[in-house]
Amino acid sequence: MRHWIALLISAWLAVTALPSLALDLTGGGVVKTAQVRAELLVHAPEGVTAGKPLWLGLQLQHAPGWHSYWKNAGDSGLPTKLRWTLPAGMTAGEVTWPTPRKFPLGELANYGYDGQMLLPVPVTVTPEFRGSELEIALHASWLVCRQECIPEEGRFQVRVPVQGSTAQHASRFQQAWDAAPRTQPANGSRLRPDEKTLRVSLEGLPSAWRGKTLEIFPETAGLITPGAAWTQAWEGARWSASLPLSSDRSEAPTQVPLVVALAGKDSSPAGVRMEVPVEGTWPAAAQRSEVPEALKQALAQIPTPTVTQRVPDAGAAGGIGLWAALLGALAGGLILNLMPCVFPVLAIKVMAFARHADDRRAHRQAGLAYTAGVLLSFLALGGLLLTLRAAGEQLGWGFQLQSPAMVTGLAVLFTVIGLNLAGLFEFGRVLPASLAGLQLRHPLADAFLTGVLAVAVASPCTAPFMGASLGLAIGLPTTQALAVFGAIGIGMALPYLAASFLPGFARALPRPGAWMETLRQFMAFPMLATVVWLLWVLGQQTGIDGVATLLLALLLLAWLAWALAQRGRARTLLAPLVLAGLVTLLWQAGDRIWKPQTQAMMGTAAIDLQSADRKWHTWTPEQMAKLQAAGKPVFVDYTAAWCVTCQYNKGTVLSDPGLLDRFAADGVVLLRADWTLRDPAVTAALAAVGRNGVPTYAFYQPGSAPKLLSELPSVAEVMRALRP
Repeated sequence: MRHWIALLISAWLAVTALPSLALDLTGGGVVKTAQVRAELLVHAPEGVTAGKPLWLGLQLQHAPGWHSYWKNAGDSGLPTKLRWTLPAGMTAGEVTWPTPRKFPLGELANYGYDGQMLLPVPVTVTPEFRGSELEIALHASWLVCRQECIPEEGRFQVRVPVQGSTAQHASRFQQAWDAAPRTQPANGSRLRPDEKTLRVSLEGLPSAWRGKTLEIFPETAGLITPGAAWTQAWEGARWSASLPLSSDRSEAPTQVPLVVALAGKDSSPAGVRMEVPVEGTWPAAAQRSEVPEALKQALAQIPTPTVTQRVPDAGAAGGIGLWAALLGALAGGLILNLMPCVFPVLAIKVMAFARHADDRRAHRQAGLAYTAGVLLSFLALGGLLLTLRAAGEQLGWGFQLQSPAMVTGLAVLFTVIGLNLAGLFEFGRVLPASLAGLQLRHPLADAFLTGVLAVAVASPCTAPFMGASLGLAIGLPTTQALAVFGAIGIGMALPYLAASFLPGFARALPRPGAWMETLRQFMAFPMLATVVWLLWVLGQQTGIDGVATLLLALLLLAWLAWALAQRGRARTLLAPLVLAGLVTLLWQAGDRIWKPQTQAMMGTAAIDLQSADRKWHTWTPEQMAKLQAAGKPVFVDYTAAWCVTCQYNKGTVLSDPGLLDRFAADGVVLLRADWTLRDPAVTAALAAVGRNGVPTYAFYQPGSAPKLLSELPSVAEVMRALRP
């Protein structure tokens, strides 16, 4: 028993030994807010050597509906600013700006980016650079806007080894370079201003663009009015446009650098950049208004607000927020024991209690072993999630069941356990004697692995109280985040651990006897019911063909287990044939099981912006932004097929006729964000409201922060949330 107590203490203390692992993963290279996830990336495919390519880049992942700005922001806004601190012998070049897009807002328009974008910066390395490690510091500031605007900034610091290749972000830099406009000479292109317009005539544009609508983005700010109406036309290979001059224009350049691109968000991302000469004379420019010196001095005294921060250092978040997260995680872990998919695993533990009804020492050892399995599994899942997110993956809690391969593996495991409980075969007859005897020689290993299994099936769902804790944990330093994950594990294991140390619980159990065999066979059915649920989850991911293929594979697996349990010729003849059939099936059609299909649309009817109906529509970032721009109230159900709580809420509260009538009467649009398969957009939307798992229910009202509901809401709770 001392061994298991030491193991538990070691597992918990191991959390405090990890802060150094987070330095370059999350502590220095990533900044997170509710609107943006910013990350400093490095691309040095041939090492950091004089004359070799070296690129740095700031990547911004915008939450749905938010955007930042290009070098010319348009009618309003500010471009992103990068201030580098580099060692001697290095010089940072200019930002390679990707082709922007236009964001109309009433009579105004801005130029910028939404979704994920990267601003690459080339760095020149001279022979004067010395050192075995490159330390890079960046102070970046950006303005992020939806209907409201928030100035944000972040300080980044990363270290890169000089020797070897640093190219794990090569694909992202390549995407950014592909999205940059292609520079070409102006040739016969000209600009001609008159009293109120700027007449544009461009030649040499791509032939594939002819006849299509284009957007134009002058790099010189303030020349035109971006949101005003303008005209354009094609005359053979020549494209002409008439752009309204800005009444506040103060510049009169002789040459204007500009970018031209196909209109529309779904068009090719790359545009064409030209420096076009100006013919004729500009009309009189507006006079610059000077800011009074007294006002300048007053403005200088106002401190610049810092909205964003680096991920806090270890120990910096020791306030009430962390303690509340730990308590919420502990309570959420307790409630995980009530999830239906966990019942079969807990039933195995009850049978273990019955087997050791008179052995108090065995009870305690099994309880500690089970707790160790649960705790270490939660720490491992949490650590893997934090590491993958730090590496740039858009993941959230429950990511393991977003993989069809993981769902398939669990379905196979539960099928084997169910068949064993039903008595179809015994492991002692199927496995070699040396392996079959492990269960007898190491019964505590069974308890430990049962804890691992319980976490595998329970963790994907977010129990009540867990949502806010997980959302906070993702933004904490590694030490504190793992403490939250560990608290969930302690909460989940606590009931069984307490029962194993309470003599009264063991005395209340009936004595071992023939009834245990009946109980064992009975427990095969909830175990196989879990397989049915997993098959349904797989069907949402890979379709009916994937489910049918896995069902056939499970049938052959059951047949193989039965054949291996036989004796004599039956085993010798049947087992190889069935095994050959199983291998052939997986070889020929296995990709149907673990190859995800494109998620189908959940809603069938188009969304009417003038009124709302009682139907659920598919959530997309574009749809959400469109509804919010129109001032529509929106209720979003963040859900997944593998989340049992989500399905319960969907079939009860969210399908209540009275509630659906209330939604329609209040003009609320209903959106369902499906997270069954990995979807970075849904992950970003969850992060924007401070959550990292499902179920999450958010009510978005124009001009207000989103209202979050509990993970198990009642109809009355949703009704209250709809009140102004």
